[in-house]
Amino acid sequence: MQESLVEYGYRRVIITITAVLCALLEIVDTTIVNVALNDMRGNLGGTLSEVSWVITAYAIGNVIIVPMTSWLSQQFGRRNYFAASIIIFTVASFLCGNADNIWELVFFRLIQGFGGGALLVTAQTLITESYPPEKRGIAQAIYGLGVIVGPTLGPPLGGVYRR
Repeated sequence: MQESLVEYGYRRVIITITAVLCALLEIVDTTIVNVALNDMRGNLGGTLSEVSWVITAYAIGNVIIVPMTSWLSQQFGRRNYFAASIIIFTVASFLCGNADNIWELVFFRLIQGFGGGALLVTAQTLITESYPPEKRGIAQAIYGLGVIVGPTLGPPLGGVYRR
């Protein structure tokens, strides 16, 4: 690792908060739809097997993009790749909310999975690079907080949003 990537002061705080919030969003989004599957069946006119693709498509998007993240972030620059991931994730989230049928939702969840998988990996890398080696343990613990809190927030938020 290059020492020039280590940040200090408010820049490191901003990077840390941004990375933790992005990781939290990705993890929440993984679990938020679980509560609403039955409502999706009724509102979007899908069967149980079709609705299960909403979760599966997101996971497939993650599985495809995570191994490519290192190469893509080297090609486009880590900061640019992270920003693009946020944009892809956000736009896909908007499109998921406006889907008219189950297959549109499945497609947009796949795209959302691409953005989300990239967010999770790149956020952790940015935090690691922003801290000096002696403080990386603390940095990863802070990052882990977002990853641990996410699954506990997803289902309740999905239930609140569903109503």
